[in-house]
Amino acid sequence: MIQAGTYLNVIDNCGAKNVCCIKVLSGYRRRYANVGDLIVVSVKNLRTKRRSASKIKKGEVSKAVVVRTKSPIKNFSGESFNFFENSVVLLNNQKKPIGTRILGSLPKLFRYTKFLRLVSLSTGLVS
Repeated sequence: MIQAGTYLNVIDNCGAKNVCCIKVLSGYRRRYANVGDLIVVSVKNLRTKRRSASKIKKGEVSKAVVVRTKSPIKNFSGESFNFFENSVVLLNNQKKPIGTRILGSLPKLFRYTKFLRLVSLSTGLVS
């Protein structure tokens, strides 16, 4: 579960390394975000090798979609699994991914959301 103030890793190649959640979107007074939810984030750190050619700058505010959480995720068959880190993919104002690659795998539930483009950019899917 992600809430305001949570630090998250960025797993695409847009140039950002860590972000901090500012607001959980889609709901009045909504406190927590799970996998697949939109949040507003602020960029805290950039990757060292990509600082000069980064598509995003430090301190910039953008939207992101949560793709991994430490809290368990239930899939459609009733099984639950979790990841070792909290991660996001940064989006632009049209809700398209800023980066062109996603490092690592995503949960299979992204096949059934409006973020189907993330599935084709990632390396694989996990139950």
